[in-house]
Amino acid sequence: MADFVASEIVKHFDTAAGPLEILDGVSLEMNRGEQLAILGESGSGKSTFLHIAGTLDRPNSGAIRLLDDIVTGLPPDQLPQFRNEKIGFIFQQHHLLPQLSALENVLVPVLAKGAASPESIRRANDLLDSVGLADRTGHRPALLSGGECQRVAVARALINQPLLLLADEPTGSLDEETAAAIGDLLLKMQAENNSILICVTHSRSLAERFEKRLLLKRGKFENIV
Repeated sequence: MADFVASEIVKHFDTAAGPLEILDGVSLEMNRGEQLAILGESGSGKSTFLHIAGTLDRPNSGAIRLLDDIVTGLPPDQLPQFRNEKIGFIFQQHHLLPQLSALENVLVPVLAKGAASPESIRRANDLLDSVGLADRTGHRPALLSGGECQRVAVARALINQPLLLLADEPTGSLDEETAAAIGDLLLKMQAENNSILICVTHSRSLAERFEKRLLLKRGKFENIV
């Protein structure tokens, strides 16, 4: 059985005109080391699917399973710890804490469980080195470029060695050259960590670098050759 399974995910929102269907029974299976780009127009439900996969939202019906855990069945009070341990998030905006250094920002998911161990600090430094920021560990976000902040966000997403790595428009706010560099980095780090990577994007150039691509249209997945 696959490491990650989304089964018949349905999501709709109630409006004055009736239910607004966003996801109409979408299903997906992936294993460690695999990578997927999801394309679609604005409002097609790409981010909604990603949020459901990452336990930030719940479907109206259907299920998400990650290894042996039926994620959609976990009690709400267990979800923060589950997310912190099993899932890494990278968003269009880096969401770094301005008062913390690059190193401290990478360690935030670790600090949610208590004080950072020497091993965690070493891993954070190694990750910053891997993303090309070994000389920026003490810099706060205000002293970093947009691309550098996004590199810190990639390192932060990987600090707890998550099985599932979710990226929501990770290059959407970057210039073309920086976006290409972040795309290189994201795929490189995913391969090195043997994670499952699901990325939603408007960028065809980024999506074409992924092994598998899907188009989300009218609430359904369509294969892109």
